[in-house]
Amino acid sequence: KWLLCSLFTGSFIGLIGALFYKALQYVTSFRIQHPYTLFFLPAAGIIIVLMYHFTHEDKNTGTNLVITAIQSNAEVPVRVAPLIIISTLLTHLCGGSAGREGAALQVGGSLSNFIAKILHFDDKDTRIMIMCGMSACFSALFGTPIAAAIFSMEVISVGVMYYAALVPCIISALIASGVAGLFNITPTMFIISEICELSISTGIRFMIMSVIFALASIVFCYMLHSSAKIYSEYLSNPYIRIIIAGVLVIILRYITGTTDYLGAGAPMIAASFITSCSWYVFILKMLFTAITLGGGFKGGEIVPTLFVGATLGSFLAPVFGLPIGLCAACGMVSVFCGVTNCPLTSFILSIEMFGAG
Repeated sequence: KWLLCSLFTGSFIGLIGALFYKALQYVTSFRIQHPYTLFFLPAAGIIIVLMYHFTHEDKNTGTNLVITAIQSNAEVPVRVAPLIIISTLLTHLCGGSAGREGAALQVGGSLSNFIAKILHFDDKDTRIMIMCGMSACFSALFGTPIAAAIFSMEVISVGVMYYAALVPCIISALIASGVAGLFNITPTMFIISEICELSISTGIRFMIMSVIFALASIVFCYMLHSSAKIYSEYLSNPYIRIIIAGVLVIILRYITGTTDYLGAGAPMIAASFITSCSWYVFILKMLFTAITLGGGFKGGEIVPTLFVGATLGSFLAPVFGLPIGLCAACGMVSVFCGVTNCPLTSFILSIEMFGAG
């Protein structure tokens, strides 16, 4: 049963994830070629709020909705999938600072929940199906199938692994990764050009850096939660809230004089493995992302988290006298681990995402 379910989930949701990835590539390319789209960010925000209002998803809690569904058998409406896809595309088209994994988890969770309902699965099997869907869509978007499978189980409850879902999730993720490959979607990978020898000296330096990465993840989480609270407290109207968020992003873009912090920021992540970043780069990405997501735009915070970790590690590399690429990689997985509370996923991610040149 689970072999068939995993194959179908991986194929179907992997296909949706691959098409979503291609759409994200297109809107990002369009935004880069047409910078004026940034000025439509407030209008895109209004459309997002209207869509969620007319579909009665005003109180949608995003990825937390999927997690709650697994923990307490809550419902994940199938309409969440098109909603999060369209709203994420609008956010990226107009330059909002957001990721794509939030959409991946919601799309995978809502569609697999719908499949489980059609098949009349009980609560236990529905949970496994939702995790399979999350794994499949995450894998299609990132090309890291094992990390995707483990993440969907580990993110549900800190310190508790739902091992019954392990094999179905891995199969779904591998199938989805294969489907993405048919669309010439290459796995997310970075090359570490230099690796230093492990010694007491380098070990101590990496330990100090790990504490700095942990502090950065705490600050980032605090900014994300605080921005949402501040918006809600002072701007109760969701339309005004998201308009102001869009305007603030536009203002910040022209204050900083660069578009590096718009969208997911993948080019900056790649650059951080080659040259050392300035000290303020990761701070500005935190600010852009907190303003964007706190105001009501959609996407996710994982790719911005990788941005923050990579650029922080890149900045610290010359300070500690260590290779830039290695420090950027350590920063990525460390801040990811701190934000998501998923140490096992972080470790597997480092194996799948980094190669030594």
